[in-house]
Amino acid sequence: MISISEVRIKLVASNAERLLAFCSITIDDGFCVRDLKVIEGSNGVFVAMPSRRITDRCHSCGHKNDLLSRYCSDCGHALRLGRASRDAHGKLKLYSDVAHPCCQKARDVITTAVLNELSAERERSKAPGYVNTYDDPYEAPLSYGQVVGNNHAHGLPDVEGRHDA
Repeated sequence: MISISEVRIKLVASNAERLLAFCSITIDDGFCVRDLKVIEGSNGVFVAMPSRRITDRCHSCGHKNDLLSRYCSDCGHALRLGRASRDAHGKLKLYSDVAHPCCQKARDVITTAVLNELSAERERSKAPGYVNTYDDPYEAPLSYGQVVGNNHAHGLPDVEGRHDA
C-alpha cells in the first residue's frame, strides 16, 4: 500500500467559499501530485483530485471548445448542444481527473494524510509570524541564462539556435 511521505497545504482565505485549501502530496518519497483541493461538501470535508476541463473540437475549424459552449470561440460556428456525457447519477461530466487513487484504501490513505495536515496547518496559521510552506523554494523558475547554460550540457541549441561545437 502507498504511504504519503509529505503533504503541503495552502489555505484559502475566503470563508464564504467551499474551497478550503489547495495541497500537494508526495507518495513514497518519489512521486508528487499537485493541485488537490480540500472542499467543504454537503456531507463534510473531502479531497478532490486534480482535474482538467473536458473539451471537444469544432467540426468546422478544429478549435478546442468547452463542452458547454454554444459557438466556437475561434470561428463562431454553432456547436451541437448536448455534447457532454453524463455520469451514473445524470450529472454532466465536464471535468476529467488527471490523477486519482485506484482503490478506496488508497483514497482513504490520501484523505487521512491531507485532512490531518490541514488541521495542523490551520493551527500553525494562528501563530504570529506564520509562513506557508506550500511553495517549494527550489521550484522557482530558472533564469533565462540558467536555462541556456543547461542546454549546452544536454547538446541542445543555445539562444541563437547553434548546437555545442
